[in-house]
Amino acid sequence: METYETLLAAVTTPDGGLPVTDPATGEVIGRAPERGPDDLERAVTAASAAQPAWEALGHEERSRLLNAAADAVDRSAEALAHLVTREQGKPLNGPGSRFEAGGVAAWLRTAAATPLEPERVLDDESGQATLSYRAAGLVGAIGPWNWPALIASWQLGPALRMGNAVVMKPSEHTPLSVLALAEIVNQVLPEGVLTVLSGSGDLGAAMTAHPAFDKIMFTGSTRTGQAIVRSSAANLPRLTLELGGNDPGIVLPDADPAAIAEDLFWGAFINTGQTCAALKRLYVPEALHDDVVDALADVAARMPMGPGTSEDNVLGPLTTTDQFHIVDKLVEQARAAGGRFVLGGDPDRDAPGNFYPTTLVTGLPPDAPLVVEEQFGPALPIIAYTDLDDALSQANALDVGLGASVWSSDVERARQVAARIEAGTVWINKHGTVHPMVPFGGVKGSGYGLEFGAEGLKAVGVPQVIAT
Repeated sequence: METYETLLAAVTTPDGGLPVTDPATGEVIGRAPERGPDDLERAVTAASAAQPAWEALGHEERSRLLNAAADAVDRSAEALAHLVTREQGKPLNGPGSRFEAGGVAAWLRTAAATPLEPERVLDDESGQATLSYRAAGLVGAIGPWNWPALIASWQLGPALRMGNAVVMKPSEHTPLSVLALAEIVNQVLPEGVLTVLSGSGDLGAAMTAHPAFDKIMFTGSTRTGQAIVRSSAANLPRLTLELGGNDPGIVLPDADPAAIAEDLFWGAFINTGQTCAALKRLYVPEALHDDVVDALADVAARMPMGPGTSEDNVLGPLTTTDQFHIVDKLVEQARAAGGRFVLGGDPDRDAPGNFYPTTLVTGLPPDAPLVVEEQFGPALPIIAYTDLDDALSQANALDVGLGASVWSSDVERARQVAARIEAGTVWINKHGTVHPMVPFGGVKGSGYGLEFGAEGLKAVGVPQVIAT
């Protein structure tokens, strides 16, 4: 069993490297190795050499080893959780870093257990045809800073299960927890099948342009996703891109404000709002507006924010200073546009740490920057509507479509409304609750490709039809 101190020491370098800071204090907690082109070439060479034997083990043996890797994560879960908290900021408790560490093990086990049998697609007098999936080969995975270890497991678990070798680059803001995850799971995996390289954005760009990769997986901004499409075009690797979102929630007139308030809160403010599929703009019928706002404000006011290492807090700081400034700017623009602040909007800009208070804003026009731009932080605009068709038009107006939600006491009515929303996932009476067996992915500017479940396994394989 690892401790936080031993795990941190195993993945940091004493000299040089990328400084990693605690967003609650600004303290440098360690330095990650800064890898470059030569390191990438060595990793690619080792992974390419290891991949055929790994694929040859077969699904059963690879699944056994992934389950053993999940067991290793469980043994070091508390140390991994503390490392996530120190570098990313999310609290240990609530849907925080202990939740994240537990999710890593769960996603690895699900990747191991998900069946993917050959499919007979033709069987008649004209002949027979069977569709199956084999390993793509070498997978390059680039992850974000908001759920660093969990999203790494979303990428590496299915890729390894399908027989690929993986070279992974974490965000330069949160490399330590992903390096630590590799340190843990590589206790049981064969050498060379998983390599994590920490480095700057230049390293990621070199990966996406490298001809050795058969598949690129990326979670992050739409702008970076577009750059990956351009840089990888000459090599035509398969792509899974989970990009930015600006998820709408639509409350229907029959909803019960008190019953939905806490789920609305966590839909919007999980991980202090730093989640691609978080609720980022809420449309409420004018007749329910004040009741929904009051119920949501009551829940939000009771949720403690502070350093994630405190057992009492359930909301933490924003991970980067840049993200603090993005949220701050959007909120100040909302103030200038006449927004009414029900809660928050008053950060202490001189205090240590990237803490931005939970903020609820009403009275904004539908084209206000806080409504139409992804804030990725704890500031939620609430927009009153009188006509459902108009609310749906506003919900669908943006060039993103990761998630959305509908809130109603009539589930069948909610399903009908959900079918009119342009999003990869529409939740009913909840928001952002992903499940390892349920396919997840976006439309429009939120990217393409699916993760999770059998569809996620297919996405990191290549199809082959055998016909007779």
